Amino acid sequence: MALAQLQLDPDKVAMFSGIGCSGKTPHYINAYGFHTLHGRVLPVATGGRLANTALTVIALGGDGDGYGIGAGYFVNTGRRNLDFTYLVHNNNVYGLTKGQASPTLSKGKRTKSMPEQAIQDGINPIAMAVAAGYTFIARAYALDPKHCAQIIARAIQHKGSALVDVLQTCPTYNDLYTKEWYEGADLPEKKSRLYKLEERGYDGKVQDPSDPEEIVAKKAAAVARSYEREPIPIGVYYEALLPTYEDEIYKRIPSLKDTPLVEMDTFHRDVTPLLEAMR
Repeated sequence: MALAQLQLDPDKVAMFSGIGCSGKTPHYINAYGFHTLHGRVLPVATGGRLANTALTVIALGGDGDGYGIGAGYFVNTGRRNLDFTYLVHNNNVYGLTKGQASPTLSKGKRTKSMPEQAIQDGINPIAMAVAAGYTFIARAYALDPKHCAQIIARAIQHKGSALVDVLQTCPTYNDLYTKEWYEGADLPEKKSRLYKLEERGYDGKVQDPSDPEEIVAKKAAAVARSYEREPIPIGVYYEALLPTYEDEIYKRIPSLKDTPLVEMDTFHRDVTPLLEAMR
């Protein structure tokens, strides 16, 4: 829906995915797709973006793939502020490998696929993204497709590293956080366990990116909201327009701005002088 809303040319969109249920996503999207290794989607997507800056790059992963084995790449991607979007499918379990607790499942929780309760505390992806340096940080809910598409579209349009943590159900293995749970069907007032940040007057956008005090204040507000539970905030937590990794590269190699690496004549070059120099 987001790609259709933005009317992006499929030939100008590249989707990179990791391993897990989320890894199948590029198979169903009319765009270029690249299925990478477990936890390695971000470095591969980084390579794709730097090789061809004409592409709109979208990386996809699960909460196990992205926040577990891929956590180191998650931090450094935010630090670089490369211009692409990272969508994380967050359902609290490793769905492809039969429902083990993912890094986002809270301590003491036990799904029907687990023999015992989770022994560790779950991580806070929003707070981790703030600390890492992502310049667009949001959370959406998969079963609210209209709002989710709006958030993803904003993330794609953002210039810089954008994270969208997408809350999802796993009907096969996670019997705790179900559609009915998110809807609050078990609550006396039958009230949703989600609320939209924008509907409560929250604005996470930094108005003056040159003001470090405003940046710190907006980050602190985003982290504070990220710890709210029942109801859980969805929407844009933080947004700032800051220099991207590409901007910094262009300062050093101005020619890359007009001619991306993929279009450069880098083949059939004689490397003998280099080899001789390294003897």
